[in-house]
Amino acid sequence: MNALSIVGICALLFTGNAPDDATNLGVNEIVERSNHVAYYASDDGRARVEMEITDDQGRTRNRRFTILRWDEPGEADENGYSDHDQRFYVYFDKPADISKMVFMVHKHLGRDDDRWLYMPSLDLVKRIAATDKRTSFVGSDFFYEDVSGRRLEDDVHELLETTENYYKIKNTPIDRSLVEFDHYIMWIHKGTFLPITVEFYDEGGNKYREYKAEKVEEIDGHWTVTQSSMHNLETGSKTVMSYSEVEYDIGLDGDIFTERYLRKPPRKFLR
Repeated sequence: MNALSIVGICALLFTGNAPDDATNLGVNEIVERSNHVAYYASDDGRARVEMEITDDQGRTRNRRFTILRWDEPGEADENGYSDHDQRFYVYFDKPADISKMVFMVHKHLGRDDDRWLYMPSLDLVKRIAATDKRTSFVGSDFFYEDVSGRRLEDDVHELLETTENYYKIKNTPIDRSLVEFDHYIMWIHKGTFLPITVEFYDEGGNKYREYKAEKVEEIDGHWTVTQSSMHNLETGSKTVMSYSEVEYDIGLDGDIFTERYLRKPPRKFLR
């Protein structure tokens, strides 16, 4: 299936009714399913990413990188989901000033994630503190936490509305001292359970940041976002990430996601 624009998504992909087993779900089950679809497609995966950052003057900057993702093995929970700890490896090859830079995440369900950033110009490995997860990812409008996902247990989830095609869910952080937002609202499509729009609000109720899934493809049986954007409504800056060469079940090994490979990239999986 070809990639669909956001208009095409609304007009075509998302006009079907929800599956029969999805009509009477509780809010926590909806959020858990959405998280599973967005971050746990298959046991591992790879994608090439083109990032374009546009400021309020229309000036652009570009990044290119490869994302590798591996799920630690484990038993499925009572709902049939095998959502366990994950590892992410992000290798940059463009532009020249950040070529060979690596961002690595060990995502933990029961505690704060571990994050590392390797800066080849300094031959330095830097640990990224948990308090820095809500800061810019390589100068873009996406945050570090947007790349690997937010833990479900960090928020209280409330179902605000159910439309013909969407669940509208309000998410309020349990510990407000760790984040810059008051709450965020997700629009989750009933048929695919992909979050299509995520809106972040400040204490005054003003929307200041917005994520959109702009293109979606079905790849190896998995609904996959192949273009997404993050818009900072306060600064006017916008970042678009376009995904290509998306593959699942490529045989990644967990040993790749260690500090040793920050300086020695696994070329076999980055080609």
